[in-house]
Amino acid sequence: MSPPLPGPLAHLAPLLGHYGYWAVGAVVLVEDFGVPAPGETILLAAGVYAGAGRLDVVAVAGIAFAAAIVGDNIGYLIGRVGGRAFVHRWGRYIFLTPKRFAAAEAFFGRHGGKIVTVARFVEGLRQANGIIAGTTGMRWRRFLAFNALGAALWVGLWVTLAYLVGDHITTVYDEIRRYQLYFLLAAAVLLAALVVRHLVRRRRA
Repeated sequence: MSPPLPGPLAHLAPLLGHYGYWAVGAVVLVEDFGVPAPGETILLAAGVYAGAGRLDVVAVAGIAFAAAIVGDNIGYLIGRVGGRAFVHRWGRYIFLTPKRFAAAEAFFGRHGGKIVTVARFVEGLRQANGIIAGTTGMRWRRFLAFNALGAALWVGLWVTLAYLVGDHITTVYDEIRRYQLYFLLAAAVLLAALVVRHLVRRRRA
């Protein structure tokens, strides 16, 4: 008997109940090379199932981690081979408009590996992460290392939390997302301050 899934996770019950681990792997994989899919949500749902004994938590985490790595590497290959022409022609279908791409590309150019890791936790950037890294010419080994780190943190956080708190996960998730927004805003302000300081020092020099 499958456990009930709380709130916004409920719509994934038929998918998980029927396909199990295959659903986790497939949804995470396609989301990670740009296809709009509920990758983070299915991690939470699978974690709840694992906590209720319906799935094995180690298998869920392992499959999700592998799918995240493969998905982002497909995105990286798309960006590397297709480049800007691909993004400008097809990007709008995966919500990667030229304006968003230009902003993300500039950000990648300045911060590289750190962004690949943090991008896992940012909606929109997570889906475009590999494509942008490939398009901007980031070295594959460097991308792979930081991408693996980000995938491990992302999968580990959400699967472990859902496994431990069960049907309270939506409340916990909403709280984390709320504070995550504050953290990202604070990081953006700090980054802007550092850029301004650098420009002022450069002008004085």
